Amino acid sequence: MTDYVLESRCCGTKFADEKWELDCPNRDGAALIFANYAKKQLEVKENLPGLYKYSDWLPVCRTLDGSGAPVTYKSEGLAGELGLSDLYITFNGYWPEKGALMKTGAFKECEAYAVCARINDLNDKVMVVASAGNTARAFARVCSENNIPLLLCIPQDCIDAMWSAKPLNPCVKLVATERGSDYFDAIYLSNIICELDKFYPEGGAKNVARRDGMGTTVLSAVTTIGRIPDYYFQAVGSGTGAIAAWEANKRFIVDGRYGNNLMKLMVSQNIPFTPMYDAWKAGSRALLPVDDTVARKQAEEICAKVLSNRKPPYSLKGGLFDALTETGGDMFAISNEEAMEGMVLFERTEGIDIEPAAGVAVASLKQAIRTGAVETDAVIMLNITGGGIAKFKKENKVVYKQPDCVFALDTDPDTIKETVMELFI
Repeated sequence: MTDYVLESRCCGTKFADEKWELDCPNRDGAALIFANYAKKQLEVKENLPGLYKYSDWLPVCRTLDGSGAPVTYKSEGLAGELGLSDLYITFNGYWPEKGALMKTGAFKECEAYAVCARINDLNDKVMVVASAGNTARAFARVCSENNIPLLLCIPQDCIDAMWSAKPLNPCVKLVATERGSDYFDAIYLSNIICELDKFYPEGGAKNVARRDGMGTTVLSAVTTIGRIPDYYFQAVGSGTGAIAAWEANKRFIVDGRYGNNLMKLMVSQNIPFTPMYDAWKAGSRALLPVDDTVARKQAEEICAKVLSNRKPPYSLKGGLFDALTETGGDMFAISNEEAMEGMVLFERTEGIDIEPAAGVAVASLKQAIRTGAVETDAVIMLNITGGGIAKFKKENKVVYKQPDCVFALDTDPDTIKETVMELFI
């Protein structure tokens, strides 16, 4: 088991990780907690499988079978196209020729393998995960292959994301909110279910294992490059991955072997669903008010459905607003057309298909170069959060998981609880 304590961003309280802690015991819920690791210099353990080679900085008590790790390499094709001398791509997905073996095609596997390896005495209960698709697919794979009870909550419009290389273990159940709903509706459904004693929340951004699992992208980049990059590019829905990158960056500064700079976080959203971009450009720590109906419609219109989080960890202490402010970062807004162009550009220059969210990130890098927001000789990390799915589906026959139940938005909470309980009898 990794040696660490948990610490609050708000009051600095340190406490043991005993019972799936998601908040400071002082209940300063407006702040994230983080893992403070005993080992300050990262030792990459090549003898451990997949993601767990970074276990010094993962809050885990075991390893699980099947994980892949992010792969970082220096770009030639995309870098040449964009006129960059030091562009490094951190690829998360399926690309065996590069050593990338995430069979669900997204960096959500980094989260899932870290979170599920943190589970200790909760094995008699059912973990609940809300998702807009990719996270659900990743957790489904990990829990199915490792026999971990799981309930997934997703919007029905995201059901096409629920594929796998083989049928899922019966320990994994899936419920959905009706068509026209969004990720926030799925979160609301999961919160109702977690009121039952049999279920517990995975925790989302509050879960230190989720953030530090995502942070392995930066661990891969820094240990490959040999220094902390100048810029970090990623598309964001919740911003949790960028927060994780910021936290990993600060650990490397303490490590002392890779430099002492903070990467400028350059994150992007997909037009017209841009709540964090709008708040950031308005100089507001608080998200700007948006009508629920309008927000759902905006979420329907974006091509990168996984970027549609209406209640992201933006405002709270240790959230994305703080990360952008401390690093001197910025936000970009990318249209569907620009995202599609980014996907085509990446496949043409690098040789592998990528997902729409990754296309948003590529387009934001292109925009930043065009506007002079980055120097062409800077060391840049581009986090490709999902790719190789078309390749995987071409090489493997996939099966789709259908919902065990679909709930209307006005379903009575007691009915939801009764129905879900029956799924696990």
